[in-house]
Amino acid sequence: MSDTVLADAPAESATPATTLRQPRLPRWAPLGLAAASVALGAGIGAAAGLESRVQWGLLAALLYVALTLAAAGLVEGRRQAKDRLATSLIWVSFILAVVPLASLLWETVARGSKVLDGFFLTHSMNGVITLEPGGGVYHALIGTLEQVGLAALIAAPIGLLTAVYLVEYGTGKLAKAVTFFVDVMTGIPSIVAGLFVLSFWIIILDFGYSGFAGAMALSILMMPIVVRSTEEMLKLVPNELREASLALGVPKWKTILKVVLPTAVGGITTGIMLAVARIAGESAPILLLVFGSAQINANPFEGAQSSLPYYIYEQWANGNEASYDRAWAAALVLIAFVMILNLVARGIARWKAPKH
Repeated sequence: MSDTVLADAPAESATPATTLRQPRLPRWAPLGLAAASVALGAGIGAAAGLESRVQWGLLAALLYVALTLAAAGLVEGRRQAKDRLATSLIWVSFILAVVPLASLLWETVARGSKVLDGFFLTHSMNGVITLEPGGGVYHALIGTLEQVGLAALIAAPIGLLTAVYLVEYGTGKLAKAVTFFVDVMTGIPSIVAGLFVLSFWIIILDFGYSGFAGAMALSILMMPIVVRSTEEMLKLVPNELREASLALGVPKWKTILKVVLPTAVGGITTGIMLAVARIAGESAPILLLVFGSAQINANPFEGAQSSLPYYIYEQWANGNEASYDRAWAAALVLIAFVMILNLVARGIARWKAPKH
């Protein structure tokens, strides 16, 4: 009996094991389906007489999702098809978000680089005929730097102290009221901030148009962003650090000053820089309060002063080819300015990040 069992054992072990692996689409399938979708979308769009390439792209995106779902359902099964559907929707959404941004950047660089050079950055529009080439953006660049800098000097300390109050001291109805009004200010239109400063600073107090008036309106827009970003950074500071400092007999105000703020300084600085980048392109308050100038005015507290957003609007409103080129070049300068601020914010965040 034992001999028979031993003899049969090799035959049983030789039978192939049942595999649990399901069939999968090849790795090149997503790219192949994408290429097929683009070809089909272009073909259907051309056959249907659709002239817009955007419509062709939308057709290709819908076809890609449908083809991916159908192919995965036939080969991989229903469960894996759902996963493929979610993945394809994510990729399509990502492309739909990136393509307009890339197109905007490409268009700005292509058109703005025509007149953007050292002369354009170091000269103003004083004495330049708008119908002719020439002139520059120097006076507007100076105005933007001064107005945004003054707005940051106003909004950053107030926003920082408000966030410290909400996180470290805020309890009760007052804290809830402050939080509510900060949320309301986050969504306030820029034109409303400009109208408020116009009515109070210029009409009631009888001060003239100036860069400082525009800076006050920009600070109103900047303040809630600083409060919210700083508040979130302070909440990330571990409570153990506060408790350890308080247990050593350190007063609460000194604990905040010496422990909490230095720990969160990287995130706080990043939030302030991003808030500055947010207000750098605002045009409505500048149109109402600063009023623009073709000359260089380095004094933000007296007289009209230009800025990059106002310069772009002014040149585009002139309605001629030379002004259009200057407007695109100024737009490229503004984008570069905002990009530099974002890069500085990222650098500060990485520099001040906790070291492990």
